[in-house]
Amino acid sequence: MIGQAPGKKVHLSGIPWDDASGDRLREWLGLSREPFYDSAVLALVPMGFCYPGTGKSGDLPPRTECREQWHGKLLSHLAEVRLTLLVGQYAQAAYLGEQRRATLTETVRAWRDYAPGRFPLPHPSPRNNIWLKKNPWFSEDLLPELRQAVAAALTQS
Repeated sequence: MIGQAPGKKVHLSGIPWDDASGDRLREWLGLSREPFYDSAVLALVPMGFCYPGTGKSGDLPPRTECREQWHGKLLSHLAEVRLTLLVGQYAQAAYLGEQRRATLTETVRAWRDYAPGRFPLPHPSPRNNIWLKKNPWFSEDLLPELRQAVAAALTQS
């Protein structure tokens, strides 16, 4: 899973996705905390490794030098990647490149074009409640398929 950067609470706790966003993300995936935090099961790779600070409308973007310096090295150690979840616009920009659509909504709506190996997702932050209400197809269509893909990836041998 490639996410954004830790928020302030997560930065202070040192535990990825240890906040309301993580609770929602685990719900989306159909996972409890145990498999989610099992490094033999799931790799949690942020676009930025530290809290980037606060801007006018929320957290600042992840610092690009983290990805440039560390992603290649980290990802080369993953023995078997069965599914990649791209959480948020920064992960999608970095890993979909020109394949992504003009907006995050369009990219996530086109999830079938990236499946079965990749799923672009919006950030699960409570700040995105309005987005989720405006896009009921996400919960109705994408989430059941996502849960099925996650379960399949975790049971493959």
